[in-house]
Amino acid sequence: MAYTYKQLINGEWVDAGNGGTWDLINPATEEVISIMPFGNGGDARSAIDAAAAAFPAWSKKTAYERAEVLHRAAAWIRQRIDELGAITSEECGKPLRESTAEWNTGANLYEWYAEDIKRTYGRTIPARKADRRIMVVNHPVGVVGTISAWNFPVYNIARSWAAALAAGCTVVGRPSEYTPRSAMLLATALVEAGIPRGVINVINGDAAEMGQVMLDDPRLRHISFTGSTRVGKLLMDGASRTVTRLSLELGGNAPVIICPDVDVPAVAQQAVAFKIRNAGQVCIAPQRFFVHDSIVEEFLDHVTRITRDLKIGSGLQPTTDIGPLINANQRTRVERIVSESVAKGAQVLVGGARPDSHPRGYFYQPTVITNISPSMPIYGEEIFGPIMPVMRFNSLDEVIAEANDTEYGLVAYAQTNDYRTTVRLYEELEYGMIAINDWLPSTPEAPFGGMKISGVGRVCGHEGLEEFLEPKTVYLGGINP
Repeated sequence: MAYTYKQLINGEWVDAGNGGTWDLINPATEEVISIMPFGNGGDARSAIDAAAAAFPAWSKKTAYERAEVLHRAAAWIRQRIDELGAITSEECGKPLRESTAEWNTGANLYEWYAEDIKRTYGRTIPARKADRRIMVVNHPVGVVGTISAWNFPVYNIARSWAAALAAGCTVVGRPSEYTPRSAMLLATALVEAGIPRGVINVINGDAAEMGQVMLDDPRLRHISFTGSTRVGKLLMDGASRTVTRLSLELGGNAPVIICPDVDVPAVAQQAVAFKIRNAGQVCIAPQRFFVHDSIVEEFLDHVTRITRDLKIGSGLQPTTDIGPLINANQRTRVERIVSESVAKGAQVLVGGARPDSHPRGYFYQPTVITNISPSMPIYGEEIFGPIMPVMRFNSLDEVIAEANDTEYGLVAYAQTNDYRTTVRLYEELEYGMIAINDWLPSTPEAPFGGMKISGVGRVCGHEGLEEFLEPKTVYLGGINP
């Protein structure tokens, strides 16, 4: 099937209003995949106009009517999931099995919120007076803007769109310019499912200008953002002028606590697999590995061997274990983090450079580093690359303090078979999500989000739906008992 890769505004696939274009690059080859529209604030204003006009009718549809659209969109995705996965792998670089899994999650999110909205109940409150009744009903927020990152170009978007649309909101989505086709295909699924004109809009262009239009327009009542903490703070500053609601899923610096009672070879295998997922470009990527002193040498032996045997290449090749980073800037950033840490005494056990086998593409070798200290950038910064820093610990008190010693608070991991240790960890670790003996703390039915500077609000789960609903309290007086 031939797909249209343009902006979607008021039900029409259109070029940028200013005629601008963007060369979409395959990060595995550095070749141009496609010429994409690249607009500005004018496109954002047109999309908000369309969404505002569509909101009254869409918000008045029943939960069951909106759910039918989401179910049909999910079915459309599932019918062509391998094809969609290949398109996503081509633009973001991740292995095909990861991209198809991401599209499957996108369909799951559409289905989850199609059902959850049917069970989003209000409530009655017992009144103090016999002639009064009090009720709480839910009302959709209004027009929603989404600004999303390139690392999960389907999942990051689908979790916000599905919840917002189910709630009765209309949407203006601005994906990353590095991965716009995935967003356009998610919108295509909704168009093919019969969503009314203007309910879903997709724009591609200047991030700062489009974001500013979203912040300035009082008709846009909520912005859902996935990206850096730096940009999240700018959105918080800008939202104060129009009191625009925000959901912010920002950076992470996830600790991984590996206790001495585990199966070391199995945990090492899992650790490498989840460390290199999407070349480490994952907000919930396991990052700071704290391994008990009694097993750290064995752990390092295993992860070094496993890492050395990983296959680097295009995500479209079935034998690929790890694809490229998204662009040259991201690779340069990873190189800087490693080189500055090595200059301060860190030791590279494997990797630590661009692969000679792939002179083209934004590849970086999967890397294991030890001799880490808190003063190094590899300890304190979000790496967003295939780098595994390994540190030692002796006591649980010590490692909990070190794990919490960061301004981030998205997710923390631990591997242990001791029940008392498990309870201590999930009670004392200062993170929005705690994954113990689990490496994938993400699913449509559970809330996803962080503490501290890792974010505001939640996506996924029923909490993700509540982000797009306003509770409205109704008082009825003068009722004769």
